[in-house]
Amino acid sequence: MEYEMVTLEGKIAVGISARTNNTSPDMGAVIGGLWNRFYNEGIYAAIPKKANAKALGIYTDYAGDEKADYTAFVACEATDVPDGDDFAVCHIPGGRYAKFVVHGNMVQAVAGAWQAIWQMNLTRAFQCDFEEYQNDNMGNGAEIHIYVGLKE
Repeated sequence: MEYEMVTLEGKIAVGISARTNNTSPDMGAVIGGLWNRFYNEGIYAAIPKKANAKALGIYTDYAGDEKADYTAFVACEATDVPDGDDFAVCHIPGGRYAKFVVHGNMVQAVAGAWQAIWQMNLTRAFQCDFEEYQNDNMGNGAEIHIYVGLKE
């Protein structure tokens, strides 16, 4: 699977979150539930100061073990942290990332890409990885950028 090395500035992401791990039998339901709530309960629409219209799937707070718990966020990039505690906030660190561009069915393409990424010999930082959804096409027209944090 091809990728390019990029250096990103830090980002503020605002949305909702939950804890899970890749071996949990309900991992798909946890992450799918976040996406469902994000769009169907008006969370996306309510996020103030969006930097753009793209949705983010963020994975952070894990130890680098596929069986370890992590925090999954469904969010939007924001220009500032909102007041109050209505939303979960994630600070995506600036630094080096492997950027993968995935096309196809939104769910299947992302799942297949992550399976391939876990098998790659990347010098992962295991601090923060994220998906940036370029459009909302659930079918075969989806374009997703996956950023995997790398050690400096």
